[in-house]
Amino acid sequence: MTLKAVPFDELDRKIVAALIDNGRASFAEIGATVGLSSTAVKRRVDRLRETNVITGFTATVRPAALGWLTEAYVEVYCDSAAPPRRLAEVVRNHPEIAAAMTVTGGADALLHVRATDVEHFEEVLERIRAEPFIRKTISYMVLSHLLPDSPEAGARRPTTGNGAGKQR
Repeated sequence: MTLKAVPFDELDRKIVAALIDNGRASFAEIGATVGLSSTAVKRRVDRLRETNVITGFTATVRPAALGWLTEAYVEVYCDSAAPPRRLAEVVRNHPEIAAAMTVTGGADALLHVRATDVEHFEEVLERIRAEPFIRKTISYMVLSHLLPDSPEAGARRPTTGNGAGKQR
């Protein structure tokens, strides 16, 4: 699927930034911030959704609050016959995998894994290693987040200024 460039101006950037900061903001609130009417903001958001600039809305949850207390990154090394689509099928079968991507370098893929504890992580790792085309894995346990307000840490990055974006 090829993506073509869509018209995207400074007002669109401001609207997207406002939605990233607070996805629950009303069109009127966003309009007051960017200098448009709520109707104009809605039209622009609708266009941004139709052109897949905005692909959805979600809640960001602190993983520890849901019992996901252990976190790791896993390098995956595959046999040469393993295409990325096959690896994608496998990672979809493991709800503990928060993110997965193919990468350059020695590894074929990098997985971001969340588990309830070390034993659970070990069980997930064994399930991943059981795939016939996976040759080896190398795991890196997360000890702390250097950017604790990053989305990867399960939090939203606060913005500076008028206080918008603070977690409620």
